[in-house]
Amino acid sequence: MKLAIVLSTHAAQFQAVAFKGDFETNVGRIASYGYNGVELAIRDPALVDAGQLEKVVSGYGLEVPAIGTGQAWGEEGLSFTSDDPAVRRAAIERVKSHVPLAQRFGATIILGLIRGITPPGQSHAQSMAFLVEALQECSAVAAAEGVRFALEPLNRYETDLIHNVEEGMHLIQRVGAENFGLLLDTFHMNIEEPSIEASIRACGERIFHFHVADSNRWHPGAGHLDFRGILAVLGQIGYGGYVSGEFMPIPDADTGAQRAIEFLKSVMP
Repeated sequence: MKLAIVLSTHAAQFQAVAFKGDFETNVGRIASYGYNGVELAIRDPALVDAGQLEKVVSGYGLEVPAIGTGQAWGEEGLSFTSDDPAVRRAAIERVKSHVPLAQRFGATIILGLIRGITPPGQSHAQSMAFLVEALQECSAVAAAEGVRFALEPLNRYETDLIHNVEEGMHLIQRVGAENFGLLLDTFHMNIEEPSIEASIRACGERIFHFHVADSNRWHPGAGHLDFRGILAVLGQIGYGGYVSGEFMPIPDADTGAQRAIEFLKSVMP
């Protein structure tokens, strides 16, 4: 397993992205701490220069294992489950626009809150139908380019749609695409899963990416989660992807990043 940390290419409201600001400076810092990769949070691929991103990241010997799309929800309100057809279409087209960039980096595209929440007056069943339809369209486009999508189960306080591995696996069956899987996040799992380890085993080969934050959403090692056991189970099921830090910049981004990698390396199998 390799280690990465989330970096936003632009200013963002989402607080659990530790690194924001000057891109090259942040990439250099992340590389100096010993990380193998940088997970990019990108609101809109049209706002970035793919060639320049690749030059900077590869120049520091890093990889891009995944690309996050959540800022399109947080900054623009785009979602797959809006009651406005124009918003749903804009969300689908935005996600599809990430495919060329993901193909270039060999990255998985993360689908978090861009799934949205059920708006007032709309049934949960209708939201799920909209979600499945959007995921099928996006997955078909991505499959042609060898790109995978990973939907992240999120806790009940952030959305009413897909909270845990059991619900995520049912969604995978409904979507019916081999390039569609899940991103598991220890912060959300600590809230929603009866057993983090059992849920990892249940998800198995459908784990396309993995986020780590401790129980308080600080860096791993700052809370009460058993990361030694969690990482051991990931190894037992044969997960060979990245373990990526998405946590609050507490006490600050650099200190959190350094403490996270030191702790994770000390408990990795």
